[in-house]
Amino acid sequence: MGSDHFHAYRLTGQPSPYSSPNPITPIGSPLIESLKLEARNSPNCPFSTPFDSETLSAGASPSFFEACSSFNLRDNIHFMKNALQDIETTLMAPDEEVSMPMNPPVQTRWPQQWAHEPAGSSSNMVQTQPVHSPTYGISGAGTSNSSINSNIDLKQLLIACASALAGDNINEFENLVEHARTLVSITGDPIQRLGAYIVEGLVARRELSGNHIYRALRCREPEGKDLLSYMYILYDVCPYLKFGYMAANGAIAEACRNEDWIHIVDFQIGQGSKWMTLLQALAARPGGPPHVRITGIDDPVSIYARGDNFELVGKRLESVSKMFKIPVEFKALSVYAPFVTKELLDVRPGEALAFNFPFQLHHMPDESVDVNNPRDGLLRLVKSFSPKVVTLVEQESNTNTAAFFPRFLETLDFYSAVFESMDAILSRDRKDRINVEQHCLARDIVNVIACEGKERVERHELFRKWRSRLTMAGFTQYPLSGYVNSVIRDLLARYSDSYNLVEKDGAMLLGWKDRDLISASAWH
Repeated sequence: MGSDHFHAYRLTGQPSPYSSPNPITPIGSPLIESLKLEARNSPNCPFSTPFDSETLSAGASPSFFEACSSFNLRDNIHFMKNALQDIETTLMAPDEEVSMPMNPPVQTRWPQQWAHEPAGSSSNMVQTQPVHSPTYGISGAGTSNSSINSNIDLKQLLIACASALAGDNINEFENLVEHARTLVSITGDPIQRLGAYIVEGLVARRELSGNHIYRALRCREPEGKDLLSYMYILYDVCPYLKFGYMAANGAIAEACRNEDWIHIVDFQIGQGSKWMTLLQALAARPGGPPHVRITGIDDPVSIYARGDNFELVGKRLESVSKMFKIPVEFKALSVYAPFVTKELLDVRPGEALAFNFPFQLHHMPDESVDVNNPRDGLLRLVKSFSPKVVTLVEQESNTNTAAFFPRFLETLDFYSAVFESMDAILSRDRKDRINVEQHCLARDIVNVIACEGKERVERHELFRKWRSRLTMAGFTQYPLSGYVNSVIRDLLARYSDSYNLVEKDGAMLLGWKDRDLISASAWH
């Protein structure tokens, strides 16, 4: 199936094409060959591993918070019992943006060296640093005379690198980066591992190669069972994805509990596994199951890169339909979100509409990137349908319109918490953890740090800004289920007592220690 067409799959699995408003040309071999050559020239480059192979298969490297939508579970029943098994019993019954001058980077060499061995470490706790740049003594072409022995020192050194780059102090930046490379490690403490990817993001920004790397990472994944393994591990070791799915499932089930015709529009369908438990719960309703339509949306690049998996989604939903005796109809749309129209969604009279935005709306450009403001435009389009419920799950991070240096600080703080939380489950010497961080986190970090303008697609906003956008589009908040809240708290307790769940301004905020990481809210 070509990536330049839309395809609809019903339960029969038969396709029906639409003409695409934005045909895609797959990433060609010159880019891949270039990256392969660069990787060979620098065997210690952190991004050399994904490009080692002579045969590069197409595969989308999923965002950390998109990954669970895309993995193919070995056993759907296992998924339903272990991922969200507790939820079905209840399913029945403007932030101030920072504005700073931007200093354009200067072109130099690529790639850079990479330290694989862990440096000396101290506490596993990562503290939030004040917004300032510490001073390091630099003499000639040498590095700092200070001995960096702690995680806090490394974090400050990374801040100093970013500060030098923001100030266009290139000599200082290169000296600091060379020093930082001796301290980072993909098998080290959380800040050492994160630092490894941050250093490469800074160098990519310096060399104007951020988008080059991001596009290649997006179109290169491990093959088959390896990719499945990484995504399964990611889903298993972090509660962030489960949290988002549970919140969305609960809100939709509650809002549509008395509806006989339900139409779910999912703006990141992946492989559809997120809906298994909801369908099981709806099938068990005392009054009988409703008729459920699911319209799954995924952009053409992801569909091309993952190998065109819409047919797999249709077959999976068909098997669930037969297993639980609930009528399910699936339609797939390979289309960029800004090009979604009423005609494509094919809304039918009498349907209760539910729109789901799982870690996806932040990819939409807003008024700071596009005068047409596709982000708010999509919200207005959704509002025009008068949906029963809209669910939104997003990273609680402020990287949308912030200039480079404050955006760097926010990214460093956010991912410090994410990397630290992974240590609660996965040991540092496990190759699986290294692969998860490399394939599911690296490209997001590179994009936020190294890219600007339309090339920067990772544009997160805090919940208060999302609330402002949704309110301006005409939505009001829909209360989240208290039972789902309690189930999520029980889930978090199985992972670590450092996770916390806070209800604030009508949303649920999931965090690690004192850092909020994910927000979930519902609207109508």
